[in-house]
Amino acid sequence: MIFNSSTTAVPEVAAVPRHVAIIMDGNGRWATKRLLPRVAGHVKGVEAVRGCVESCVERGIEYLTLFAFSSENWRRPEEEVSLLMRLFVTALGREVSKMHANDIRLKVVGDLSRFDAKLRDMIANAERRTANNSRLTLTICANYGGRWDIMQATNKMVAANPGVTDFTEAQLAAHLAMAYAPEPDLFIRTGGEERISNFLLWQLAYSELYFTDTFWPDFSIESLDTAIASYQSRERRFGRTGDQLAEKKT
Repeated sequence: MIFNSSTTAVPEVAAVPRHVAIIMDGNGRWATKRLLPRVAGHVKGVEAVRGCVESCVERGIEYLTLFAFSSENWRRPEEEVSLLMRLFVTALGREVSKMHANDIRLKVVGDLSRFDAKLRDMIANAERRTANNSRLTLTICANYGGRWDIMQATNKMVAANPGVTDFTEAQLAAHLAMAYAPEPDLFIRTGGEERISNFLLWQLAYSELYFTDTFWPDFSIESLDTAIASYQSRERRFGRTGDQLAEKKT
């Protein structure tokens, strides 16, 4: 399916967001606050992912995208990065069968070339196994950056159209890492920071932004419902006026 950009066409607006994208921030600070090693926060964060996925399925959300590891996260201490990679392998091993049994499709997007062969094979096998599932598409962004995404899409677009110098948004969008998904309706960032941090720069053009001080390990079903309630209170105009929306409703 080809999804139109929200800057070229007005998408349908529903009470429940079709696509939710989340920066899962605050794992390390959650652990530090409890005098625990940072990795304990990441382990607890995996449990929060499980609860969030279940909640999204129950609420009829079709796409959930989680920022697990950015291209800038390689700057973190080597020990923490190594622990994160091992945690990723463990989570894949434990969760893929459950996702498949619950009709959840898994996608992992980003520059996977920096991951070791074992992890790349696990990702490929998990994607193949769940490819035909349709209840929820769960995307994990790993070694992902919004600028990387736009650049790799540009390079692919140019390579696919030799000699062409004039391109459209649609041509570029078709090569983005998440071309299979509509743009996020709702963006959530936990942990108190209020920035996008190089996440889905193209796709968040008209997303509703929601920031919370809650650390990711504490992000609960109630936290998700609060974010959705905030989304439902917004007037999604996509460049139109409030009067135009009122006329459409009458």
